[in-house]
Amino acid sequence: MKLKITYLLLLSGALSSCSDQFTDLSPLSQRNVDVYYKTEGDLITAVNATYKGLQLTGTYNQGYWIANELRSDNTDAGNDIGGGVGPFLNAIDNFNEDATTEVIRDVYFDSYVGIARANIVLSRIEPVPIAEITKNRLKGEALFLRSLFYYNLAVNFGKLPLVLKEISVEEGKNYLQVPASEVYKQLIADLILAENYLPVKYTGLDVGRATKGAAATLLAKIYLTTGDKTAAIPVLRRIINTYGYTLLTDYSKLWGIANKNNAESIFEVQFKGGNFGTGNLFTNAFSPLLRQTSGGYKNRPTASLEAAFETNDKRIAASFNPINGPLNPARFILKYGTTNAFTEFDADYNFPVFRYSDVYLLLAEALGEGTEAYGLINEVRLKHGGLGNISAATPGTFEDKLLHERQVEFAFENQRWPDLLRFGKASAVLQAQGKKARLLFLIPQRELDINKQFTQNPL
Repeated sequence: MKLKITYLLLLSGALSSCSDQFTDLSPLSQRNVDVYYKTEGDLITAVNATYKGLQLTGTYNQGYWIANELRSDNTDAGNDIGGGVGPFLNAIDNFNEDATTEVIRDVYFDSYVGIARANIVLSRIEPVPIAEITKNRLKGEALFLRSLFYYNLAVNFGKLPLVLKEISVEEGKNYLQVPASEVYKQLIADLILAENYLPVKYTGLDVGRATKGAAATLLAKIYLTTGDKTAAIPVLRRIINTYGYTLLTDYSKLWGIANKNNAESIFEVQFKGGNFGTGNLFTNAFSPLLRQTSGGYKNRPTASLEAAFETNDKRIAASFNPINGPLNPARFILKYGTTNAFTEFDADYNFPVFRYSDVYLLLAEALGEGTEAYGLINEVRLKHGGLGNISAATPGTFEDKLLHERQVEFAFENQRWPDLLRFGKASAVLQAQGKKARLLFLIPQRELDINKQFTQNPL
């Protein structure tokens, strides 16, 4: 990652240490923390360690794509039944996982690692003698990152312990679950502050940090998740009118190592291969390596996703290899590369969290069916897909047409499952695939064993 990529890995390792007795709501091996968080450099290191939380196995390196793509109709588990996560993927894909499933535990646990790191920054920053503009920026970054972790947790687990400060393990045991609606209410307040604190853009080694546009995009998405379309509209217009993003006219130029942090990128999880401990795992998982020519690669695009693309959609070639396509006689993801620049499980490709086309389609969603909404959809269709216009006369409901556009635009970007939930379509779409969808993951059994006041999500 840019952001002075080393992150001081020794410190970030200490920050991620955890208790054997409770989710990592507080890090335990902070080495003499009372004398550490005293300078601007100390706090920048702590913020960088929070970004490092986005690279954990339970977050964007693996857990979030399992939760948000594999569980949807976009991808399936293939026939990977080998070691690692292989035995769990088919269970999750078919909604048969249980409360002890390691992959789901990792999503929960590693998200709270990131939250704990953000809480260190926010709990300790005020007395540190730093220029106000820098202090506010660091607070904005921590608020955005904490909100991003909580958003992923709320979408996938619903009720959660909402922890907003650095706490001890004993304090953590007393936290109760709150409904997702209460989590979202807090995130809205935090993201309003974060957008105010953060800069519009960065230069040099700081490219890749959270910006006003990143905070505003997550804010708008949460407004829509809570059903508040009216509140989302001015936020999305502000991004379009003042934050300087551009829709690229060549969809293929959004992808690849050379196109990181391009003019359409709002926020990406930064990865850098080369034995720095900052490379990604998912390129290997998605790629048809020689040892996986039987189709054992993970997160395999489905036949229904392939059928969703119009035949002349230019996004297909950049998104995935179709069945009997030119690269392999099977479907596999192309957005994140097919080879590693260095060694296995150490690739350079970033993971896109928010792109500018999302702002267009979110604004169309907030506005509802009408001339302006179709204009926003058609701008994305034309520039990215090379496709003609749709309108009210095009068959289908407005929501179905918009959900379709989001599916083909954001395939494999962790958008599909939250979209299906937000549009109220998850059960029906998965039922069409012969599956009975469970809308929330089960709370990991470990958490229920520790806190007897926690309750389980329904089967």
